[in-house]
Amino acid sequence: MGDTEKTETVTGRSARGSSRRKPKKSQLPYAIVLIVLVGALSWFLDQRDNGTFWLLLTGLAFGYILQRSRFCFTASMRDPYLTGSTTVTRAVLVAFAITTIGFTAIKYGYFINGLPIPGMSYVVPISFATIAGAILFGIGMVIAGGCASGTLMRFGEGFQMQFLSLIFFIFGSLWGAHDFGWWKYHFISKGKAIFLPDYFGWLGAVVLQLIIIFLLYVAAEKYQEAKSNH
Repeated sequence: MGDTEKTETVTGRSARGSSRRKPKKSQLPYAIVLIVLVGALSWFLDQRDNGTFWLLLTGLAFGYILQRSRFCFTASMRDPYLTGSTTVTRAVLVAFAITTIGFTAIKYGYFINGLPIPGMSYVVPISFATIAGAILFGIGMVIAGGCASGTLMRFGEGFQMQFLSLIFFIFGSLWGAHDFGWWKYHFISKGKAIFLPDYFGWLGAVVLQLIIIFLLYVAAEKYQEAKSNH
């Protein structure tokens, strides 16, 4: 068989294969109906508990942004090893830099006015539980294919794997909350809480953290360039 006949045969098969494919059905009507139902439900709940509508609206906005940007903390740690891309990694670092400045400004505003600094309950001791939890959570989110935000976003997209992940996410959270007292008494309380402004001052803490983020950003960029050259 000549090259021309082979080409015609392959072309014919491709044409027949493409003709068999059914055009994808538009999901826009379902989306409109769902938005209307969610809006009606949020309005109903808002009548009983003021503020529910805006909370739901904020959640939908964040979900849309996550879905369109494919922003995921898991991808920021996984992609450099799997694909060599650090695009999401650098995006996360930029987000860290922005939130560092924003949250420090808020906390410092309370501090200079002699008010209780918000969020100090999250400044917890560093202990063995921190290392163990980080390793277990890192392994779990890579296997599941998403962290908390990524799991919720992909669950909304209809991924069955994320539905299973969400069930165990809830189960693990409830189990962890049940045993948290034991962990706190035996491990967490044995560590030391570190609040950077106590050691470097407010300005020094911000500068130090931004320098670390910048160095990680440069390292991520160099890493991707090295991978792309191979």
